[in-house]
Amino acid sequence: MAPNPLLGVLYHWLGGLASGSFYVPFRGVKRWSWETYWLAGGFFSWIIAPWFFAYFMTNDLLAVLQEAPSSTFFWSYFFGILWGFGGLTFGLTMRYLGMSLGMAVVLGFCAAFGTLMPPIFNGEFMTKVIGTQSGLVVLLGVGVCLLGITVAGLAGMSKEKELSAEQKTAVIKEFSLKKGVMVAIFSGVMSACFSYGLAAGDPIKELTMKHGTAPLWQGLPVLVVVLLGGFTTNFIWTFGLNLKNKTTYQYLSPTLRGEFDADGKKLTAETRKVPLLSNYFWCFVAGTTWYFQFFFYSMGETKMGVYKFSSWTMHMASIIIFSTLWGIGLKEWKGAGKHTMRLLMLSLAILVSSTIIVGYGNYLGASGAGH
Repeated sequence: MAPNPLLGVLYHWLGGLASGSFYVPFRGVKRWSWETYWLAGGFFSWIIAPWFFAYFMTNDLLAVLQEAPSSTFFWSYFFGILWGFGGLTFGLTMRYLGMSLGMAVVLGFCAAFGTLMPPIFNGEFMTKVIGTQSGLVVLLGVGVCLLGITVAGLAGMSKEKELSAEQKTAVIKEFSLKKGVMVAIFSGVMSACFSYGLAAGDPIKELTMKHGTAPLWQGLPVLVVVLLGGFTTNFIWTFGLNLKNKTTYQYLSPTLRGEFDADGKKLTAETRKVPLLSNYFWCFVAGTTWYFQFFFYSMGETKMGVYKFSSWTMHMASIIIFSTLWGIGLKEWKGAGKHTMRLLMLSLAILVSSTIIVGYGNYLGASGAGH
């Protein structure tokens, strides 16, 4: 299959739109604790959607997974477990910093580690990246992406200085810059492990195509394995919180127990009622939307040619672009001054430019003009 970086950029933007949007449906979940709706949505993200799409869009899924080398399966699963810590704390970052600032900090670290480590580890950095014109263009795009993420972070810091404590908590109830940044750094580094898990799963992609699956869908079986690792981490942690906080009953109960809800408000006969069907519906929407980020990512990666590692940068940039737009739409930046908003708009412009530069570098590599 011939590379098509332009189409690859489009797929990555669709993936970024999905990732930048997934947290919005969770706002429709009512009277469930965080651990309950995170795990409920996670079942759709990490188990149901990956198996559904891989089973129906690839050939011989079970046979491919059985034939995969045990080492390949192990490392894909193991990196998925590590990524699970990043995904888990990612949700906490949204609680403390909001969508715009939270994603900017997390994805900055995630972009740097997730993009550059695979070619360095594979011994290709000096030859394919530094040693070619197209590789240098791709590297420039990565640098521009990190610059855009930095500017987005500066916008968040500027917002922090401008808004009063009441204004911050009006939109983000648990806003905490110090706590949020610490969690975001850890989340970003761990989240980069998803990139390593996908790279470790390359033999599974080869087996998938040998079984007659179209190259465009070759990455779907790998997602099954990596996300299974992520599910393991998240299930142990969130169900542990269910047990600790005595919230396991919430999955099936139409009413809340105790005197207070998750926000500390005293319960009444009306506020005890839990819309179970509605909650599961919004968890389904959120979880499936989240999965589509990697559905489109795996498609985009197949179109990027020899610099497929750069897909991770494009993915991160696209996520921040769309999550920032959602943050603006949800009024997370309401009350911010002109200086802050100028920084925010500048970060968006830089991030869009980075995806264009990375796409152009891939185009040079695919055409042979940049070698």
